[in-house]
Amino acid sequence: MAALEDEGSAASAAGGVVASEFADVRATVDTTANGPRLRLQDRRTGRVRFLDALELETIIWLPEGHLTQLLDPSADRWRDT
Repeated sequence: MAALEDEGSAASAAGGVVASEFADVRATVDTTANGPRLRLQDRRTGRVRFLDALELETIIWLPEGHLTQLLDPSADRWRDT
């Protein structure tokens, strides 16, 4: 699901940027697929991920411990493999 895309891809103009000292992400709603989905782009690397409604709801319902594991950047982000 993850891919690299240009910022000018076919996504709706609605959205915004969420940034901190740890991350810089642009969020927009993409309507080019079968249904609307959230398009998230890491503005530092250009990496893009699309999340549909089911995936977003799953994040909402994750127990706190599972979400903490997902937020650990050393788990996947900086691995050489």
